[in-house]
Amino acid sequence: MSKLVVDVTGNDLTYRIIGAAMQVHNDLGSGYKEEIYERALAKELQNRNIVAQCQYPVAVSYGDEVVGQFYLDLFVEDQVVVEVKAFSHQLTNDELAQVINYLKAVQAPIGLLLNFGRRKLETRRVFPGRKDNQPVQRIGRDNVLKSNLPDPKKD
Repeated sequence: MSKLVVDVTGNDLTYRIIGAAMQVHNDLGSGYKEEIYERALAKELQNRNIVAQCQYPVAVSYGDEVVGQFYLDLFVEDQVVVEVKAFSHQLTNDELAQVINYLKAVQAPIGLLLNFGRRKLETRRVFPGRKDNQPVQRIGRDNVLKSNLPDPKKD
């Protein structure tokens, strides 16, 4: 059997998490709410001796004051942020931006975005954004540089 590729966590952790997610998706299929998949994945990770914290709290500070708090679906081995979705549509840049913000908040090296809501489990490995501590900007069609688009008058 071939050895799994080492990821940025320094081991095969993300591959093992994805394997656990595939097992959950194979067993449950699509159609449940996110909370069901989150709990099932936490149980499957536990069965595989992988430490995962559910609804991991993250405080957001402005200066010396906490101005908000959010919860990661799963924080695995204090290294991998796991965001669970159950959408019937494909994942979008909004979900990607959410995970990037989570990565920056906990300074984790990698995240996994998992969508259990489709016939086939959708997975994406996500890496932190810029290192300058700026919030992630969502890119829309108005942000595209017009100079990079082909000029229809030249054709």
